[in-house]
Amino acid sequence: MDINCLLKSMTLREKLAQLTQLESSLFTADENGVLTGPLSVMELTPEDVGCAGSVLGATGAEPIRRIQEQHLKNDPHGIPLVFMMDVIHGYRTIFPIPLAIACSWNTEYARICAELSAAEATAAGLHVTFAPMMDLVRDPRWGRVMESAGEDPYLNSLFAQSYVYGYQGENPDELSHDNRHMAACIKHIAAYGAAESGRDYNTAEVSDYTLREFYLPAYKAAVEAGVMLAMTSFNTINGIPSTMNKKLLRDILRNEWGFQGTIISDWTSLQELIAHGAASDKRDAAQKALQGGLEIEMMSNCILQNGEELVRKGVVSEELLDDAVRHVLELKEKLGLFEDPYRGASPERERAVIGCKEHREAARKIAAGSMVVLKNEGDLLPLKREQRIAVIGPYGTARHILGNWICRGDENEAVTLYEGLSVKTEKENIRVVKGVDCRSSFSDPMIPLTDEAVREVKEAAEWADAVILAVGEHSDMSGEARSRAFLDLPEEQQKLAEIVFSCQKPVVTVLFNGRPLDLRYISEKSAAVVEAWFPGSEGGNAVADILYGDILPQGRLTMSFPYCVGQVPVYYNHGATGRPYDPKNPEERYVSRYTDIPNEPLYPFGYGLNYTDIAYKEIILSENVLKDSVKVFVTLENIGNRAANETVQLYIKQPAAERVRPVLSLKAYQQIFIQPGEVQTVQFLLERENLAYRHMDGSFTADSGKYEVHIGANSADTQSVSFIIE
Repeated sequence: MDINCLLKSMTLREKLAQLTQLESSLFTADENGVLTGPLSVMELTPEDVGCAGSVLGATGAEPIRRIQEQHLKNDPHGIPLVFMMDVIHGYRTIFPIPLAIACSWNTEYARICAELSAAEATAAGLHVTFAPMMDLVRDPRWGRVMESAGEDPYLNSLFAQSYVYGYQGENPDELSHDNRHMAACIKHIAAYGAAESGRDYNTAEVSDYTLREFYLPAYKAAVEAGVMLAMTSFNTINGIPSTMNKKLLRDILRNEWGFQGTIISDWTSLQELIAHGAASDKRDAAQKALQGGLEIEMMSNCILQNGEELVRKGVVSEELLDDAVRHVLELKEKLGLFEDPYRGASPERERAVIGCKEHREAARKIAAGSMVVLKNEGDLLPLKREQRIAVIGPYGTARHILGNWICRGDENEAVTLYEGLSVKTEKENIRVVKGVDCRSSFSDPMIPLTDEAVREVKEAAEWADAVILAVGEHSDMSGEARSRAFLDLPEEQQKLAEIVFSCQKPVVTVLFNGRPLDLRYISEKSAAVVEAWFPGSEGGNAVADILYGDILPQGRLTMSFPYCVGQVPVYYNHGATGRPYDPKNPEERYVSRYTDIPNEPLYPFGYGLNYTDIAYKEIILSENVLKDSVKVFVTLENIGNRAANETVQLYIKQPAAERVRPVLSLKAYQQIFIQPGEVQTVQFLLERENLAYRHMDGSFTADSGKYEVHIGANSADTQSVSFIIE
């Protein structure tokens, strides 16, 4: 396809339509062939819809083929539509939420999740996914932390690349004849996860240093992996909304990073420039967005309505407009849509691929690998198959364990905790008591515990050798527009927990949730705590695998769990203060501390337990002066009686620098399998470039001076040794 020739043949209106993305209901036709949907609300004509460039939210091979076929009959240039959707952690087979997958610290899991999700989505006719979301997150009040990889820029960057490779394949140039992969879209450019107060769509106030040091690296990593689209964020940075932010979209994304793909807005975010106070009307919004670098407007029509006038009056050059349209057409060409506008989608392929056994098995393995054991007092876990187990709480039988953004996932196909446990032991060894329903949304009334429910709970607990307390958020309580001021369990579940703990039986609390919660009470009273997150379609089987030790835990937190909500945002890689608090001197007053709670989170970044004990020996450096690189060795011994999946974490501390540096920065990690009594030596290669950061003059270099290498099982439990750069 000669894109330049195609551009020359298009009218100005047709070009503007290519930059317009509309929701799928606008493309459906009634029995008389009349397009339906909110045309009048959006001030659109059927002709506008007929020449639009992309479709949001359509799914299913047959419906998409119908829309595409009708569109091609009417498009004078034969330009196909591109179909896009949020395929975040699965299409029909739902994998754990992205925050959970990140807690596996296994980037291959991210690649597999993306690859299998793409296989199902493309069979259903989709071409583009709005994933991965790699916004760095520090505040669990923000509901969209569930879509992120956590609070560390290094780890986020690794996961960003793996997701892109999974969705698109290793070589995006092969997408034109590879119908099992789809185009990925990195989001949200930029710093959406820094929303003030953890309130969705709110302002993000970050310095240029913080932006570049923490928030931008994962987006940049996705660009380096060849991601084909980038989505703007809802927030402002330095008072400028991202949808019109020339510094972000043109200077950094295009010119500095060399991004060659397509830039798309989020839902109506271009029109929202007016509410921001950054544009006076839709015409002004269209002008500023086009000049800023935006290329596809999602679900508003500022560009389509006003673009012709802007070009005719010379406010926006047609050359600039052509560049934007060219990127959209190139996306379609790279997807092979001019050759096969359906990309091989068919009902037969759907039936063969979607929800197949291979995908379900992968979902189960990844879910188990994503779970984090937070406490295991008295080695209560793993459970013994002969134990009598009372499963108490709404998540014993709940199927709403898929999380948010579940695409075409079906909760009825989810494996419950009870169903998973029933395969592990005799059914007469399990009793299930729901106790209370899980509140499904903020507006739903709470159903109080009844006297009958309390009696059933106590009877089941008295009968049991151990209790599994299955509690958490409803899946609708985390996600977009689901910010929370308090991070406690729902009130009636808290009351249920108190009753269970009063029975004086050993309790394993299994948590189903999409964000870090305030777990002080739960952690204190439970003998064991397992963070299962929203584990997806195979969740019940995966939890049972972990509880009975058929799969050994490997999960480690990628987001700190606060002691209470008053700490947030709380994260491990914060900057050093001039008056640091020393826990050895708790009475010192004029230091950076709380007077009523600890400074430290309840569970820190990198934390997670095995079913055994691992001893870390002395760290040894190949040399004490780093020139180009230095080898770092640490020896581990499994001093328990079970095997373990250990994640060995290497952090760097720079005591003195041009800028105040984080107290610790993750620079490398390795996952090892270690048998009881086994001794292993783990080797890291630390290079000078690993120590670089952005200086005040804009350079990205490493300072001379002293550095500390910290190695341990988590960010709060390390040992260290020093070296220097001359």
